[in-house]
Amino acid sequence: MPDFTDDLKPLYDGQATLAAERDRSAINVGELSKHLLSRDGFLERQKRVVNVLQSEKLFSKRQQANLSRPERYYLGLARAKKLRRLVHDHKWNHQDYHMADYLVDEMSPYHLQMSMFVTTIREQGDEAQRNHWLPQIEAWKIIGAYAQTEQGHGSNVRGLELQARWDPKKKEFELHSPTLTASKWWNGALGRTATHAIVVAQLLLPQIQTPSIDAADDAEPKYVSHGPHPFVVRIRDQDTHQPLPGIVVGDIGPKYGYTSMDNGYMLFNHFRVPHAAMLARYSRVDPETSAFQRTGSSAVVYGSLTNVRANIIMHARLVLARAVTIAVRYCSIRRQFKDRDALDTESIPETVVLDYPTVMIRVLPLLATTFALHYTGEAMYELYRRSRESIEGGDFGSLAELHSTSSGLKSLCTMYAADGIEICRRAMGGHGFGGGSGLVQINADYLSKPTVEGDNWMITQQVSNYLIKKMTAAVEEPHMESKDALSDHFRRYLKQRTTARPQEVITSNGTIDDTALVEAFKWRAATLSYQAYQQRIVQKQRWNTLLISLHKLSRAYSESILVTNFHSALQNSPLSEPTRSTMRDLFHLYALHTIDSDARTFQTTGALSAVVLDAIPDRVLDIMTQKVRPHAVKLVDSWAIPDYLLDSALGRYDGKVYEELFQKAHRENPLNRVTFNVDWRSSEIVKGDKDSEARILAKL
Repeated sequence: MPDFTDDLKPLYDGQATLAAERDRSAINVGELSKHLLSRDGFLERQKRVVNVLQSEKLFSKRQQANLSRPERYYLGLARAKKLRRLVHDHKWNHQDYHMADYLVDEMSPYHLQMSMFVTTIREQGDEAQRNHWLPQIEAWKIIGAYAQTEQGHGSNVRGLELQARWDPKKKEFELHSPTLTASKWWNGALGRTATHAIVVAQLLLPQIQTPSIDAADDAEPKYVSHGPHPFVVRIRDQDTHQPLPGIVVGDIGPKYGYTSMDNGYMLFNHFRVPHAAMLARYSRVDPETSAFQRTGSSAVVYGSLTNVRANIIMHARLVLARAVTIAVRYCSIRRQFKDRDALDTESIPETVVLDYPTVMIRVLPLLATTFALHYTGEAMYELYRRSRESIEGGDFGSLAELHSTSSGLKSLCTMYAADGIEICRRAMGGHGFGGGSGLVQINADYLSKPTVEGDNWMITQQVSNYLIKKMTAAVEEPHMESKDALSDHFRRYLKQRTTARPQEVITSNGTIDDTALVEAFKWRAATLSYQAYQQRIVQKQRWNTLLISLHKLSRAYSESILVTNFHSALQNSPLSEPTRSTMRDLFHLYALHTIDSDARTFQTTGALSAVVLDAIPDRVLDIMTQKVRPHAVKLVDSWAIPDYLLDSALGRYDGKVYEELFQKAHRENPLNRVTFNVDWRSSEIVKGDKDSEARILAKL
């Protein structure tokens, strides 16, 4: 209904404010967007697909925050099915489909189908298994889940309790959950959606025994575990969609985020699967002799996790970019308080929030971090691609580096993104807490990332173990020719360890030495690696007593990767001025702010002097205020995030922040369409509805 509020305008014009912000920067947004997002036609595909989604009412996001958790699953499944029909109607390819999934921005009940489910079968199934399963997956005749994590074990995959016992007589595997904690748990799409699952279980084979005169022919053989292995298992009836006999499966219930995803539990009671169920590209059980046979590295069983971690790293930049885009645009429009040092406070407007150093220091380093994440995400994409090519060719030598790098970067990048979303929310004050911020769902959903696919504190042990092994090899064989950059760096470090001087990252004339910045990060990581080698290998200290320092080592090494990749990308940059110079400013901001956040280790490792460290806070403030702040709005524009994906009143491209906030509250909030009976003496909840309390009670 129209009312007098239709004619009211905000005190400050957000549209004009953002226009002025864009006018004062000479950054070429189109050029930078193509530089960041040109791979695989990302920008063209995004524009094409978002137009289709916005034309379909089912994909409207205007009311989804007001739905209950069961309703969100119904909506999620309806959208998942509709996306499959759109693929058919518009002749979309896999990349178009993934783009649509990204833009809809909810964890689809179909999500695991084209990620961990198909990836595991493609990478770990033998030729016959791939030929059997992949056509069914690609035709969506079956819907898959990935069931690894259990109620009792998550990160410790070797500790999984579900058993896959080989029956040499029937030539079948028997899946059995011997304990309650053997229940599969948290597995996406498992609860109500999936027809099939990759089920990871302990492979138990009969121990081959020497024949004995006294042994009975029907004696129960002793079984030996050969570690966790993946099996493809049908879990629901094709026609009824009910669980098969011997399987208990369901949804685990409400959780922090992922309201549209049916994360599930599942237990098996002596459930039989055929010999062909075990994925057999790299390991198999001989059906005639019951002998275990392995080809290649045992680490390939974690290949799907490595793939997911690589994708998480590449996705982190886009997630953080969304939060930073909202924060930069809103804080450029929002005004609070007048400059207390101004000569005439009556005639000046209130200060733009983003101009306060206390806001800048929270938001602008995160803006720089989005670009640091971008270049490392691209490097991770190349590392994974090269490693898969080597593995496909039978060379497993790159697995250790891939596993280590993906583990360390997954930990660091998801921490950056998850913490960054919350930092942006707080930087926006009260409105950041509201539904109009656009951060409620992304904050809740992304909170899982530091935990899933390897807890961020746990998986850093894998990085540290890798670095200790590399340092040990460098110490024991100092003159051996290095086969990779890390080994070469460690050997050079050992030669210079007692004579090197701290890096002068800020020169005598005040300029920043980019190469010295990179070397400072690499020196810190090498020194911490050497200290870990001394503690573990030389002094034989217990592993668990070192876990905190090992986590810091992993973070230092991963930060050196981000700085190195960012610096490498600046060399021979194709960008024009002033964009090229601004990118260098962002590199300086990321590197210096990271140093200032952990100045102690840079000093104690001899990477930087106290004099340099004392000078860094002022340089950070100068870079933020003079170099980055004038371009902030255009820099976030370069991420080309459509309003449909942002779903944020505060982060709208056109700056109509307050108009949209009021629209959502006054005209679209369903609670405001109901008149309530607030008299405590009456059980009536809604005016004129005598049964309203009964309906509430029925839901409890």
